[in-house]
Amino acid sequence: MSFFAEKRREVMLHIEGYMLEVMDTYLKPIDTNWQPSDFLPDSTSDTFFQDIKQLRENADGLSYDLVAVLIGDTITEEALPTYESWLTMVDDITKNEQGGWMKWVRHWTAEENRHGDLLNKYLYLSGRVDMRQMEISTQYLIADGFDIGTGHDPYRNFVYTSFQELATNISHRRVASMAKKDGDVLLSRMCGVIASDEARHAKAYKDFMAKIFEVDPNEAMVAFEDMMRKKIVMPAHFLREMGLKIGQTFGHFTDAAQRLGVYTAVDYVEIMQQLIEEWKLDSMRDLNETGEKARDYIMALPNRLLRVADRMKNPTMDYKFSWIHS
Repeated sequence: MSFFAEKRREVMLHIEGYMLEVMDTYLKPIDTNWQPSDFLPDSTSDTFFQDIKQLRENADGLSYDLVAVLIGDTITEEALPTYESWLTMVDDITKNEQGGWMKWVRHWTAEENRHGDLLNKYLYLSGRVDMRQMEISTQYLIADGFDIGTGHDPYRNFVYTSFQELATNISHRRVASMAKKDGDVLLSRMCGVIASDEARHAKAYKDFMAKIFEVDPNEAMVAFEDMMRKKIVMPAHFLREMGLKIGQTFGHFTDAAQRLGVYTAVDYVEIMQQLIEEWKLDSMRDLNETGEKARDYIMALPNRLLRVADRMKNPTMDYKFSWIHS
């Protein structure tokens, strides 16, 4: 084993110990955590059918683009088996189920699993969605897998998850706000609690990566630079509908999100800037030449991307999703 490989393994043993220490800070107790049934109509209640009728009436007021984004977000959340299996294949970690990495992944997955469950049931009850078409897309997304550019490197995976959890927080939070404006208070509450989970998970991954910067700053900086060069792709970038090729639907989904302002190119840049500030890259010392070059690239990137974002035109609406009843 090379010196760098041995160091990476030592760093991850250190990080895994820290993950065990702080799990209770970033994950909530299962018995007292919210569950989907807390928000959905109670099938044992005498008012069950009236509650569903009210839910459908409120869902009727949602805009087409908002329903499209909500469906795409739900499919993304439901592809959780892919994300869990990908995280368990990372190199330089202990595969002990009670070790820091595996225990975190299982408990994080358990919290995240509630998101797709809740949104799926809401969409089923809403009457706005062709559930079979949506379910086909979900099965495709899990079956097709994905390549997010991290390989099996834990550093790159922590950069990715830090970024991605912040992005999903923004998306769910904005959908919550727009749903409330459209008169669907129940959906707003649902997306609000999901956004809160994502924010908490983002704090965890940012914290784990901050610890890596403390003990292995050069390799951490190179990992961050590499992910920024590749660009952070969303977990649903292989999204497709029946009869389409891998990824064909994803562009239309992101167009809807950009049009609504749910998640934009400017948000991407602002997340990057937030990570730069939180990991204190500008004041980091003792970097070697490679680390300094990586930092220079990262520090200059937000302004470059903002100039590109400013020139981007808002996409027009010219696509009809098979998921949504006309």
